[in-house]
Amino acid sequence: MQTAARPAELTAVLEAHKALCAELPDGETKRFFDRCHAALETEGKLRPEHQGAQPAVCDHIPEALRVTAEGSPGLARLADAFGALAPMLNWKPTDRDQPDDPRFPDNHANATLIGNDGVEYHDNVRLGVSLIAPGYTYPRHNHPPEEGYLVMSGGDWRQNDTAWFRREPGETVHNIPNIWHAMRAGDDAPLLALWMLWMRD
Repeated sequence: MQTAARPAELTAVLEAHKALCAELPDGETKRFFDRCHAALETEGKLRPEHQGAQPAVCDHIPEALRVTAEGSPGLARLADAFGALAPMLNWKPTDRDQPDDPRFPDNHANATLIGNDGVEYHDNVRLGVSLIAPGYTYPRHNHPPEEGYLVMSGGDWRQNDTAWFRREPGETVHNIPNIWHAMRAGDDAPLLALWMLWMRD
């Protein structure tokens, strides 16, 4: 790894993401994102060996970004920035099992922007994206890091044993440490969402 200037494509996504988070109402979710963005003002180390990879599910990205761009001028800016960055990312399916649907691995992909296997490594924050094809569900799971999603194209979320709830472009989901959560795309459109994990205690 080497310290070098953050790529312009990644900077544009971060700036668009930060601007949208600045518009959130005061509260726990906004404070989470503010903490992450403050940490990311100190750039991490680039991964010169990083190479992009796009499985077939990435064919849904243009439709997801079209939906995103219709949400607001700020979301249109994020859609444009992410569209430029997406080919640079290493997209791959999760290693979490979905035993009820053997087709799931071919209809979902995650990519890391900042963090392990990302364009840049950072000690404090991991930034990634999840893409789910229409009609598919990302399996229930939990993890120690606190997490915040910024929804780009709409979908449904569930936390612990609560009912599923809808989130539209520009809305957020906040997962406290170790909470069980899942997400799913609707039948007519893919789900695309950026997520941040706080990697410090």
